[in-house]
Amino acid sequence: MKSGAVVMGLFLLLCSCGQPEAMPHAIARVNDSYLYAEEIKELVPAGTSKEDSIAIVRGYIDRWASRKLLISAAEVNLNAAKKAEFDELIGQYKVDLYTKAYLDEIVKRSVDTAVTQTELKAYYDENKENFKTNGTLVRLRYINLSKDNPKYETIKSKFFDFRKSDKKFWDTYALQLKSFAMNDSVWVEVSQIYSKLPFINPDNRDEYIVSGKSIQKQDSLDMYLVKIRSVIDKNQVAPFEFLKPTLKEVIVNKRKLELIRKFEKEITDDAIKDQKYEIYK
Repeated sequence: MKSGAVVMGLFLLLCSCGQPEAMPHAIARVNDSYLYAEEIKELVPAGTSKEDSIAIVRGYIDRWASRKLLISAAEVNLNAAKKAEFDELIGQYKVDLYTKAYLDEIVKRSVDTAVTQTELKAYYDENKENFKTNGTLVRLRYINLSKDNPKYETIKSKFFDFRKSDKKFWDTYALQLKSFAMNDSVWVEVSQIYSKLPFINPDNRDEYIVSGKSIQKQDSLDMYLVKIRSVIDKNQVAPFEFLKPTLKEVIVNKRKLELIRKFEKEITDDAIKDQKYEIYK
């Protein structure tokens, strides 16, 4: 049985009498408000048992009734000043929702979200002092491998004497590594390093997070090889590459605001021209 038919059947079970003749599909009433079977026909998922279906429908009806009764009681018992305050808030909320939805559509259709590298760099150069790091940033590469790996010495040599021409070597031995990150041109926050390199923590990080430092660290099972390429401390100007996603977002948002301001001015100017808007002196 489909869920819509189930609900209609439950409607008959729950409301076998007392329905107004003029409202054959009403399943509940609170004062002058009615709940209709049509409103709950998709309420019960297909395949739900009869007992669970009855419980779902009855629970929904009870909650509907409670809300209606509460709003009725609130309208009677709240003082006029409080109701006027809420009515004003409701009206403003409607205005805000409609306006935002409309402007969002205008922006979606009109704003250019493509940002060139030149635009990003120009914005960065003009505003870099406003983009200070909240924490330490690091560029590094690392590998984690078994300390018993028979090729350990070769892997270590290749790692610390890193060359792009060794790509084939790393492609071959990558499966022997427990984890690794070889792209040391990417800036990462130092907090991301702790989970990857568990021997480094906030208390001892100054010992390890040093520009140019080479690290070999062994625990009971693994060997970690790490090369710290560069470090930027907290409250320093963040590097361009790290900021690129943020810069693009800032530039696009700036365009959106400019578009909204332009649109608001145009719609106001048009209203004045068409004599739909005037200020009385």
